[in-house]
Amino acid sequence: MNKRLLSIILIVFIDLLGFSLILPLLPYYAEKYGATQFVTGLLVASYAAMQLLGAPLLGRLSDRYGRRPILLASVFGTFLGFLLLGFADEIGSALAGAFNPQAANLFVLGILFLSRMVDGLTGGNLSVAQAYISDVTDESNRSKGLGMIGAAFGLGFIIGPATGGVLSQYGYALPGFVAAALSFGNLMLIYFWLPESLTEEKRSNMSEKKPSVTLSALTKALARPFTGALLTTRFFYGLAFAVFQTVFALYALQKFNLQARDTGFILTYVGVLSVFVQGFLIGRLTKLFREDLLILLGGGLMMLSLIGWALTPSVFWLLVVLTPTAISGGVLNTLLSSTLTKSVQPQEIGGILGLGSAIESATRIFAPIIGGYLLQALGAWSPGAFGALLMLGISVFIYFKIYNHPIAAEIRERSKQQPAPVPNGD
Repeated sequence: MNKRLLSIILIVFIDLLGFSLILPLLPYYAEKYGATQFVTGLLVASYAAMQLLGAPLLGRLSDRYGRRPILLASVFGTFLGFLLLGFADEIGSALAGAFNPQAANLFVLGILFLSRMVDGLTGGNLSVAQAYISDVTDESNRSKGLGMIGAAFGLGFIIGPATGGVLSQYGYALPGFVAAALSFGNLMLIYFWLPESLTEEKRSNMSEKKPSVTLSALTKALARPFTGALLTTRFFYGLAFAVFQTVFALYALQKFNLQARDTGFILTYVGVLSVFVQGFLIGRLTKLFREDLLILLGGGLMMLSLIGWALTPSVFWLLVVLTPTAISGGVLNTLLSSTLTKSVQPQEIGGILGLGSAIESATRIFAPIIGGYLLQALGAWSPGAFGALLMLGISVFIYFKIYNHPIAAEIRERSKQQPAPVPNGD
């Protein structure tokens, strides 16, 4: 593995480790300062809402100014966000003596919101990391590189929550400061060790001028038949999977009376399997099968696994049906991004990946509302049935709009060549 690939994978891992380290603690932190469940929900959603705005912007800025400076700026913003989170507790203690408790609590809650919004706006840099991978790989091995990014992402999510739980025994401020220290270390890693991937030579080989940083320039991608179909697939698959993620703990409690520890073990199992698929299996699969075929099969497998989730009668069978959930999720996460990068011109890659990240962020805003309503109104079977219906529809959509599209055939041919020529887009 070359230095650039290893560096960006390590950067993504550290970034997600810091993020996931504090994520499970936010509801407890907010409750300490008087937040209602609704306000806590807004706090959690504020990160995704700001990422919805920030991810496309960061991606397109990286197309224009390079990956390295945008990674530096975004990780610095994450560092500031975690510092605010760490100092919020100390500020709350200081204000409690100077003002009435209600005013002090409101001020601290405001700091918590500011912390998450700053991190959300600047922390949507996964698309920049993916664009970096696209710069240093060709079309024949890009899915393998993006899969390793996905594996680093997943590994950070597996280790982070457990680490945050241990650190929280010493106060909610400590995980925030540890996350800030991780971000600062990441900043140093990028500054001293990560070379720019979008070199002047590559920029001079691009057929068009630098892309503009405007909303209209990004959303034009949705009007393109092939890239628009990939982004539509990203939204509906993301919504189905996000419903599973956000209501699974409540589902497990309602249907099987599982406690937090057991639910955590099950989700860890899903996460480890997904890391294995993205880090090791996806490269081998793409050497044997076309990416568009794997996307189609992944959609169908996700549909079947969600049906199984809706109907499973026991914890044993739950573990069985969650295996294809993790496998298909790892395949779709990686290959939708990989195919997106091959469907546009090189100077658009960061922007299109950012738009894909923004669409995924939008699903995390809607999913808890939809999943929670279904679980309460219809029962434990309904979130799985809802996700399966979405995946049935999107699998049919994939067959007609992606699998049989002429651009898919062009990508297949280009991926066989070394090095890959510049794609024309659709």
